[in-house]
Amino acid sequence: MEYNILLYLRLLKYLFLLNLRKLKFDDMKTSKSTKIAASELLLNADGSIYHLNLRPEELADTVILVGDPGRVAMISKHMTAIEFTKQSREFVSTTGMYKGKRITVLSTGIGTDNIDIVMNELDAVANIDFNTRKIKKEKRSLTLVRIGTSGALQPEIPLGSYVLSHYSIGCDGLVNWYANRDAVTDKEIENALVEHMGWDANLPRPYVVKNSERLIKAFQRKTVKGMTISAPGFFGPQGRV
Repeated sequence: MEYNILLYLRLLKYLFLLNLRKLKFDDMKTSKSTKIAASELLLNADGSIYHLNLRPEELADTVILVGDPGRVAMISKHMTAIEFTKQSREFVSTTGMYKGKRITVLSTGIGTDNIDIVMNELDAVANIDFNTRKIKKEKRSLTLVRIGTSGALQPEIPLGSYVLSHYSIGCDGLVNWYANRDAVTDKEIENALVEHMGWDANLPRPYVVKNSERLIKAFQRKTVKGMTISAPGFFGPQGRV
């Protein structure tokens, strides 16, 4: 099968995981005055979050997420007044200004296991007081935009097209580990997909999330409408031999 390579902007899965994390905080049986254990909130000696090496004051309210660490430099070269560039394993981050707006660019690497780390640690940086190890009373909201590449099954979509995912289908099973997953998923589409595909019970149950209406309205005139499917691997899970 021949695949078209596309550029897509996606907010779906990342907002979904962030919403799950928020729901988890809101539903915690422990009081907001309870300290979060060191085994649950891992911090470095400089006060930064363990994997991303970011401190709260270094994170902008708008975050652009990319998979390839090399793409951080591609995007940040358009920024002015760059505050810093950091790297910890595959997690490269830069915060600076673009047309008067403060933005953080951050790479996630490959796979939803890395996304799990990135989303939880971004939420911790935004909504946990690292000094007291307690959840902040006032929650901070982040705008996350994912830029990356994708294949396409439709041959009529030209190479280099800009595709905006109106729905995202995850076949990796990651969100099934989180409480309240049904509160932010589209169960009707999920159930229809499972029935239509005759879903193998040995595979993780797929989940479906609708995109942000704000993002759709902002980019719909310049993009191709579609659904994005994320698989837990490049070869077998995507039907390659």
